[in-house]
Amino acid sequence: MDDPSFSYTVDTIPIVGSSGLLSSYRDALGFLANAPTLIQQGYDEHHGHQGVFRVARLFRWEYVVCGPKLVKEVGAAPDHVLSFHAGVQEVFQLRHVIGAAISDNPYHQHTIRTSLTRNLHTCFPEVRDEIICAFNDVLQVQSSDWKTLPVLPTMMAVVARVSNRIFVGLPLCRNKTYLQNNVQFAIDVFRSGQRIALFPAFLRPLVARLITSKNKSFATAVKLLGPTIEERLLKEREMGPDWPGKSNDLISWLLDTAEGEERTVPALVLRVLAINFAAIHTSSMAFTHALFDLATHPEYLRPMREEVELVVKKEGWSKAALNNMVKVDSFLRESQRLNNGAASVMHRKVVAKEGFSFSDGTILAYLQAANFDHPTKFDGFRFAQERANHMAQHERDPLASQDIFKRQMISTAVDHLPFGTGKHACPGRFFAATELKAMMAHLVVNYDIRAEVEGVRPLDAVFGTRITPNPAGKVYFRKRMD
Repeated sequence: MDDPSFSYTVDTIPIVGSSGLLSSYRDALGFLANAPTLIQQGYDEHHGHQGVFRVARLFRWEYVVCGPKLVKEVGAAPDHVLSFHAGVQEVFQLRHVIGAAISDNPYHQHTIRTSLTRNLHTCFPEVRDEIICAFNDVLQVQSSDWKTLPVLPTMMAVVARVSNRIFVGLPLCRNKTYLQNNVQFAIDVFRSGQRIALFPAFLRPLVARLITSKNKSFATAVKLLGPTIEERLLKEREMGPDWPGKSNDLISWLLDTAEGEERTVPALVLRVLAINFAAIHTSSMAFTHALFDLATHPEYLRPMREEVELVVKKEGWSKAALNNMVKVDSFLRESQRLNNGAASVMHRKVVAKEGFSFSDGTILAYLQAANFDHPTKFDGFRFAQERANHMAQHERDPLASQDIFKRQMISTAVDHLPFGTGKHACPGRFFAATELKAMMAHLVVNYDIRAEVEGVRPLDAVFGTRITPNPAGKVYFRKRMD
């Protein structure tokens, strides 16, 4: 690399922890429970110097890159140097827990980036309808009494329904067996990937066969979703790809792109199942974190409620109206900032010998929010205030005023990485943001919530670099009283 930041050798990259043979394995085991602390320690010690440090993992060194300049370079690096797909494989073990067809040919990412994103406005009425029905059916709360619910499983059930309204449509998106299968598959993929990664590479295929339940989940999905896909394929063969009455959903969008063996019932069922994993896992985790934050900081509920009611009074419930719910957007982005699901993000693996001067391993970009005032404090309207200040300073400069959109929930940046940054930024972030904002807007208008223990946020669950909201954490819900 021309950049002198990468002129040092692997041996000179500082280590957080020990470098001895036995002590490094001890640290690697300790990393499973203390990764956030160790990575934060490395960031505090090294982000102002080389910007790179390393920590011991069970079978490799893991290199952590920090600082806006280096994060940007990692995000822009070509795939033949730093591989996004190989990095994700190392973390989630997707070849073993979902299958090579998905990990080796992720054509669905293009479908999500284009067709799904383009249709969000058209499909929003269905999303809104499913949010109303899902909250009523899943929460089942009244205005007379508070009801305590485990947030993560509850929101997984809601997100599964809302997502599948766009993915497969009615009536299947309300089929309890179908939804439970998708939720359980998402849980199993996440857990199995973590466990498989604990073993050396040569043992992982064997371990995967013993612990994954993908075949059972796939069989259930084929039974329930297969007939719908078979019917779609039949109508395409009989009437062409634009047959009258063609559904505007994920199945149709995948069929517009799929080629060869991917245009079969088993392949398309597996593809929808895999997309469900990504959608349910990420969105339910993010919304659970946000509800924990809202229950811990209840002072944000009423201002968001007033904003939503004002916007809806003027514009109704629409995709465009969500863009003017600035406080809701800011609250969710702030929750993302402090609870992004991992101690490190932007996973990459070095695949070119002549590339970055690191040994073959996973490159991670991690950035604590050092560029913010009081970075460890939750400030739900932090970004709304930034937007207001920016607009006041540049009200006569239309071009400069466009910079306010850089602080929206969907915006990626080197100091905000929940959705990644660069060319591999999450292709589903537009759908995720629409879904989460619509859910939060509905919740604050229609429900009151409070913490199970006032002022106490349930402790996150930590395993390696993964940080998940407490699966047993609860909050109280009731229908809105005023």
